[in-house]
This record gives sequence, C-alpha cells and structure tokens, in this order.
Amino acid sequence: MDGVIVGAALVREGKLLAQQRAWPPHHAGQWELPGGRVEAGETEAFALARECQEELDVVVTVGARVGPEVPLPGGKVLRVYAAELISPGAEPRAVEHTALRWVGPDELDDIDWLPADRGLLPALHGLLA
Repeated sequence: MDGVIVGAALVREGKLLAQQRAWPPHHAGQWELPGGRVEAGETEAFALARECQEELDVVVTVGARVGPEVPLPGGKVLRVYAAELISPGAEPRAVEHTALRWVGPDELDDIDWLPADRGLLPALHGLLA
C-alpha cells in the first residue's frame, strides 16, 4: 500500500466538503478533499475513515471509488472514495486545516483546488449531479 493517498468525496445535501490547506507554504490557501496516507497494514477504507476522524473529528462510512486514480509526485497515487457522515447532523471541524466549506455543484470549478484534486472535478460533478 506504500504510496497510496486516499481522499474523501464527502457529500451532504448535494454539497461536497472541501478543506483549505494551511501548509506547506506553496499550497497554503488552496483547497483539497479530506484524506491522507494509507499506513502499513491498513485497508484504503480504514485509512480514509481514520483520516476523516483525525482531520475533521467526524465518523464516516466509505463507499465506492470516485473518478480515476490520480498520479502524484514521487510515484504516489491518489484514490478518492465517496463518503458519508454516519451521523448526518455531525458538523466537521477544521482540526488541521485553515477552513472547511460545503461546495455546491455550481461552485466546484471556481475554487483554487490543489492540482491533484482539480483533475477529479469531472467525476466530482458527476457525484453531485
């Protein structure tokens, strides 16, 4: 599983959750999907649920893959999965990021996404449609 980064396409009421990076400096202020590295011994779904707990302080269920695998620098790959809050009333918190926002389909293309996430916009539009 070395080199796999998982991302959550977390949807609620037709909107997608995006989080704004605080670091590194050249990506600060840009937006990304929640997620992170798959650690040794973890499944991708387990890693994604753990990352959402750490970054957002929420518990999620992980669904089907969304969009293509995205190549990342250093030979890593990004795989995004649909996700839902187990408790729909739970409000995610920006634990490690500057800000969070729920993005509607009409706003998706207007956000300053990280390059890897930008490549997934067609699939994310499809998910919100």
